[in-house]
Amino acid sequence: MSRRSRATAVLAAAVLAGTALVAAAPAQAAPKPLPPQVFAPYFEVWNEQDPAVLAQQSGASHLTLSFLQTARKGSCDLVWDGDASRPVSQAEYGASIQTIRDRGGDVIPALGGYGAGSTGTELADSCTDVDKIAAAMQKVVTTYDVTRIDIDVEDASLTNTAGIDRRNKAIKKVEDWAASTGRTVQFVYTLPTTTRGLGESGMNVMRNAVSNGARIDIVNLMTFDYYDNQPHDMAEDTKTATTGLVAQLGQLYPGKTQAELWRMVGITEMIGIDDFGPAETFTQANAAPVLAWAQAKGVSYLSFWALQRDNGGCPGVAGSNDCSGISQPTWFFTKAFEPFTSGTTPSPTPTVTPTVTPTVTPTVTPTVTPTVTPTNGTCTAAAWSSSKAYAGGAQVSYAGHAWSARWWTQGDVPGASSQDVWTDKGACSGGTPTVTPTTTPKPTTTPTVTPTVTPTVTPTNGTCTAAAWSSSKVYTGGALASSAGHTWRAKWWTQGETPGSSDVWADQGAC
Repeated sequence: MSRRSRATAVLAAAVLAGTALVAAAPAQAAPKPLPPQVFAPYFEVWNEQDPAVLAQQSGASHLTLSFLQTARKGSCDLVWDGDASRPVSQAEYGASIQTIRDRGGDVIPALGGYGAGSTGTELADSCTDVDKIAAAMQKVVTTYDVTRIDIDVEDASLTNTAGIDRRNKAIKKVEDWAASTGRTVQFVYTLPTTTRGLGESGMNVMRNAVSNGARIDIVNLMTFDYYDNQPHDMAEDTKTATTGLVAQLGQLYPGKTQAELWRMVGITEMIGIDDFGPAETFTQANAAPVLAWAQAKGVSYLSFWALQRDNGGCPGVAGSNDCSGISQPTWFFTKAFEPFTSGTTPSPTPTVTPTVTPTVTPTVTPTVTPTVTPTNGTCTAAAWSSSKAYAGGAQVSYAGHAWSARWWTQGDVPGASSQDVWTDKGACSGGTPTVTPTTTPKPTTTPTVTPTVTPTVTPTNGTCTAAAWSSSKVYTGGALASSAGHTWRAKWWTQGETPGSSDVWADQGAC
């Protein structure tokens, strides 16, 4: 995955010789398919940590285990991290995978990687027998009972035309075997990208797949390590790269709809500072717009490199295997992206309903004065807590003001964070601050208040006059939309960017 020579491994498979595929493992219940949208960060297997432990600590329900490769050039046997003592077997990760599944998650084995591509130990580069390549892949499927295999094609593997052809022929064989046995097996190609889509080498991999009849379910772009000596907004580059990919996929698969093409897209970020350096830094602020974009477009797979890097242990260090290189809370990016898995968004404003002053209707005439008075000067959102985790869009009150979280956060004091995590929504009020006749003489107050309260209260009774925001609609600058009980105005052209998750929308206040 990294551009630097790091140890890598392709999900292991001890392969039987000959033309027949390896014998199936003992019969089990049909494996559960992965969710239509899944977040599965890469887990570095060379650390020999327990993936089930890190999954629980981080909150990641799904993991991509990387990498499987051969122990030496010329071998046809997959082993974890290129280590011959760690073959594809239940002894390697079997118990951990079951633990992850018992918690409702799953794993995706990943083959290849930069290290394998640069040393000739990527399976299809190393092994020249298509049947043995297919058997090695099949053994991964049957040993771990997985429904998806990720193949990272990097470095010399991108231009090894013989290896590319063997790999795609083997994929077709495994897909035919799966169909004949009632199994579901998906294949992902993880490929380097430019800011505008695949380079020519990546396109050649895909063209060969099409010509060999190999079904590639997802093309996962590594939206980092551009090495173009340009400044980068990594979130915006992710959008342009995936948009370019969809156009390229449309050329390869002209019969697919736009929705189907977007479902073929995967996104893998390198959190923090990538291998190139600080000019290519994926920041905490980039997480929310990428999540919103991926959800709105119907992307199938979201990931990052790598789970063990999701901490702030080495500020300023580029391309580390153990930390992101930026100041951040541990597991920040995992928690920010995990909501992608269920296909749901982080609840943008969990306290929207309570803020609509639920006692409006009963207070229309005689009880206006006593009902309004106690809410003046109070905050309707729950008080901020340093121990609570807040998703992007969450509303809190602090120091007499209402605040909205821009992305996932915990322990960042509203108004005091250098990261601008919290957006100040203004001083709190009870929702009807100018009810003027709070002067308690009831006989004179009632006739005066009735006409002014009704028009003021009615529009705020849970309804917004602007049309509800839609992820599929294009908005031009100045367009109004309602979302999460607020009215929003677009500053410029936008599509698929959730109000409150990026600066494209200006909050016009509660409806």
